[in-house]
Amino acid sequence: MIRDVKHFQCEVQDRVATVSLDRPERKNPLTFDSYAELRDWFRDLVYVDDVDAVVFASNGGNFSSGGDVHDIIGPLTRMNMKELLAFTRMTGDLVKAMVNCGKPVIAAVDGICVGAGAIIAMASDLRIATTQAKCAFLFTRVGLAGCDMGACAILPRIIGQGRAAELLYTGRSMSAEEGLGWGFYNSVVEADQLEGAAQNMARRISAGPNFAHMMTKTMLAQEWSMSIEQAIEAEAQAQAICMQSGDFERAYNAFVAKEKPEFEGD
Repeated sequence: MIRDVKHFQCEVQDRVATVSLDRPERKNPLTFDSYAELRDWFRDLVYVDDVDAVVFASNGGNFSSGGDVHDIIGPLTRMNMKELLAFTRMTGDLVKAMVNCGKPVIAAVDGICVGAGAIIAMASDLRIATTQAKCAFLFTRVGLAGCDMGACAILPRIIGQGRAAELLYTGRSMSAEEGLGWGFYNSVVEADQLEGAAQNMARRISAGPNFAHMMTKTMLAQEWSMSIEQAIEAEAQAQAICMQSGDFERAYNAFVAKEKPEFEGD
């Protein structure tokens, strides 16, 4: 079963977990507690059997304003190097936990999506935005490098090296139109359609062969550091494993019977 949470919102319905940050009056900033709890929640998700997909939703018209100025940035200026490194490793561990959670993650982005909020959207598998979405990797605006939480590794793979470099050097906002054209967003919808679009995508995915989806997510992450030859061999092994699954046999039997397969994720 999925764990109870204290520092963000979470509900599960129809095998889809919907999570969101819960301080809409401040555009949903992250705190030390919410960082750590999100990291642990996504780590645990690997072992959860009643969730097949995750929607990371907006709340109150915004996704996230990133690290809280008073609760995080202020205290960071008073930490020593050991404490700072422990913090930056913890935030990076959230991205690693999302990448390795075994479940497809869909970010539903409305309004402000900046700093660590932009990283969470980046680390998701799919991203749906509203026309009002404003996404910025604004670390240079607070005197830091753009290489935060894997941004220099992941963002160029999504939108290209030159576009990523511009956003990471300048910290400027990427509009919804730009994000769609650059491939950061899979689709852009009006604000009143965002929740439905994200939930429909999550349910469409969760209705599929979820053991195979886990393999797809694993390969998408692992093949970044593989040669073409290694990747082809890794995919051969992954696909052979999937061919022993019950869902593969169910799909075959349904095809023969001219029926729609009903996948069970085993």
